[in-house]
Amino acid sequence: MEKAKVYFTKEITPEAVIKMYKALGKELPGKVAVKVHSGEKGNQNYLRPEFMRPMVEAVNGTIVECNTAYDGARNSTKKHRQLMEEHGWSKYFKVDLMDAEKPDLILPVSGGKVLKENAVGKTMANYDSLLVLSHFKGHPMGGYGGALKQLAIGCASSEGKSLIHSGGFTDDQTIVWDHVPAQEVFCEAMADAAGSVMEFFKGNTAFVSMVCNLSVDCDCCAVAEDPCMKDIGILSSLDPVALDQACIDLIYQSKDPGRNHFIERVETRHGIHTIEAAAELGYGVREYELICVD
Repeated sequence: MEKAKVYFTKEITPEAVIKMYKALGKELPGKVAVKVHSGEKGNQNYLRPEFMRPMVEAVNGTIVECNTAYDGARNSTKKHRQLMEEHGWSKYFKVDLMDAEKPDLILPVSGGKVLKENAVGKTMANYDSLLVLSHFKGHPMGGYGGALKQLAIGCASSEGKSLIHSGGFTDDQTIVWDHVPAQEVFCEAMADAAGSVMEFFKGNTAFVSMVCNLSVDCDCCAVAEDPCMKDIGILSSLDPVALDQACIDLIYQSKDPGRNHFIERVETRHGIHTIEAAAELGYGVREYELICVD
C-alpha cells in the first residue's frame, strides 16, 4: 500500500499554518467549512482565533462547531454562541453551530465496526469541503485528540456525540448517554463516525494539526492540566489516519521528560486503537512519508 504524505515544520505561527496547508497542493472547492475546537469556558490550552485567522481567511472559510453532550458552557446553542463571542471566534469569522437547528443530518456508516449511522450537524450539508484545524493534545476519554476526533466527535451533533460515546447503544431507539462501552468499542465508534464524514465530503478534505500546548487533557476540559511537554510543530496531510499516527510517533520519539505522562494517557485509554480501526476501515493508512518543510 502506498505511503501517505505527511508534512512537518517546527515553526508554530499563523503563517506556518498556511504554509503547511499549501504544502498539500490541494485547493478546497466551493464553500469551505473550517472545523476548530472553540475551547470550553475556563480552558487555558485551546488555540485562539487570532492564531487561526490568516488560515481561515485564506480559504474564505466558515468556522463550524457542534454543541456538546455534557454539562458546560457549550451544551446549548444559546450558551455556545455566547462562548464563541467571549472567546473571540464571532469577532473574526462567520460561525456556524451546525446542530443549532434540528433535525440532524444522518450519515450512513457503510461497513462500520460499531455504528450503522452517524448524526452530524444539519448544516454540514451546506458545505462543499472541510478543512480540519486540530490542536493535537491528550484527551481524558479518547487518550488523545487529533484529526480523527475532530471528524468524529467534533462534527457530531450533541445526540451524535452521545451515540458515539455509548458505543451505539440505544434503549427503544433512545440513545443512552451514560452507557459505558468497552474502551475499544468507543474507539471503533469514533473511527466509524470519522469515516462517514470523510465519505460525505468525497475527498474534499484537508487536515492541519498543531502539536503544541501538549496537555494530557482536551480543550473540552474546563479544568485542564497545563502542558507537560514542549511544543513540537505543525503537521499536515490529506490522510487523517497518517496524520494522527505521525503526531503520535513524534510524541513517542521525543526526549522531553513529560512524554511518559502524555503516553500514559494515550495508552491507558487505548487511543491508538482509533487509528487502527480507521485504517482497517480504509479511511487512511498508518504508513507515511514525513516531509520536512522549511
